[in-house]
Amino acid sequence: MPLRSGHPPPGHAASPAIIELRWLVFLRVVALGSLSKTAAALDMPQSMVSRHIAQLEQQCGERLFRRTGRGVVLTEVGEQLLPRIAELAAGAERLADDIRSMRGQPVGEVVVGLLPTAVARYAGPLFAAVRAQMPGVRLHLSEGASAQLDEHLREGRLDMAIVLREETVLAGDEALLARLPLHMVGPAGDPLLQAGELPFAALDGLPLVVPGRPHLLRARLDRLGAEHALRLGVAVEVDSVRLQYEVAAAGGGYAIAAAPPPGQDLRLAAARIVSPMLERFVVLAVSPRRPHTRATRAVQRLICTMAEGL
Repeated sequence: MPLRSGHPPPGHAASPAIIELRWLVFLRVVALGSLSKTAAALDMPQSMVSRHIAQLEQQCGERLFRRTGRGVVLTEVGEQLLPRIAELAAGAERLADDIRSMRGQPVGEVVVGLLPTAVARYAGPLFAAVRAQMPGVRLHLSEGASAQLDEHLREGRLDMAIVLREETVLAGDEALLARLPLHMVGPAGDPLLQAGELPFAALDGLPLVVPGRPHLLRARLDRLGAEHALRLGVAVEVDSVRLQYEVAAAGGGYAIAAAPPPGQDLRLAAARIVSPMLERFVVLAVSPRRPHTRATRAVQRLICTMAEGL
């Protein structure tokens, strides 16, 4: 299977072309399961994506993908080729990174996902630090909910992302950035919240404004309620913290959030949940589908250093 020089897909760092472009397109189609999504991710016409795949199939003498109602999936031949092509691509990227590193500073694009609550803390300072310390790195920032960012990490759309975890057990490639105590948030002046803390048992029978299933926080609350023999009444299911605050401010129930309202919204009050204290964990996760480069490792270290300062 000859691998010849080619140009990197749009959005990739300029680097020595070690693996043929069409095989990089093949890997992205595998990751996204769709020719149209691949075209959008690579900023490439879909006709060109199709042409690359057709050329590969002609080169191999076998079909590599079959179409389904939802996109494309690998054929048996494609499944056999995938691990070898992925290994070659990762090795090629490491070699290209080594060559770039020989020239000095880290070089290339690094795509970072941020939670909405992390934007104010990280976006500006991270951009300024990368611009000052790594002039050869192009930083691409993206905002999204934790579940969305996790999906984009799995699909290879992001190099890394600041996301939430419900448990302290982290994957080997995740770094803990912060521990956030959970609060119960309700209308200002609510006597239940005046002490600033309340035991988890106090949630028994209260109208709660929480995410719908299968949200991980909702699953955790359901499990804790069963363990403590509490009846957790759900008044409204709302899937974003901002919406939870709005419903709570309108008197629709109590939100369970990782922090008091940003800017201390005068319509709201918050009390930390104790006995047991409940926490969520902010972590920096990296994509299993994108190779680590000197640039991604440098940005990863920078984010962890910034978190220590916060």
